[in-house]
Amino acid sequence: MKDKITIACNKSNLTKIRSFVMQALHSHDVRDIEAHKMVLAVDEICANLIIHSNQCNPQHQLEVLVDFKPADMVTFTIKDKGVQFNLNSYTEPSMDEIISSRRKGGVGLLLVKRIMDKIEFTNDKNYNICKLTKKLSK
Repeated sequence: MKDKITIACNKSNLTKIRSFVMQALHSHDVRDIEAHKMVLAVDEICANLIIHSNQCNPQHQLEVLVDFKPADMVTFTIKDKGVQFNLNSYTEPSMDEIISSRRKGGVGLLLVKRIMDKIEFTNDKNYNICKLTKKLSK
């Protein structure tokens, strides 16, 4: 079964996305600690897409799908038509550099990589697609 939400690219809609993802995960009896981690990962990707790929333009939309097939996995598919993100050009920052420069931000994708089992960025039919996959704990 797939659950889906489509929202305007406005930061205020991140609350709706978090609630939607949490509700989908709870409807499949995902443990709270795992659910909170996955909500954080999806929120981080959506925030980056809203802010960086779509420049917070409410005329642009973001679509989030949650799929539980096979039953022991969950896949989040996030689609938009903003500026495409190239994971191959991403250089993971060092924590020492972030701390010493007192830089705010820059650790979101690092966090998502640690939470999710697989991250894919692709493009299809004018859509940018990010897929986050996680094997569910029993």
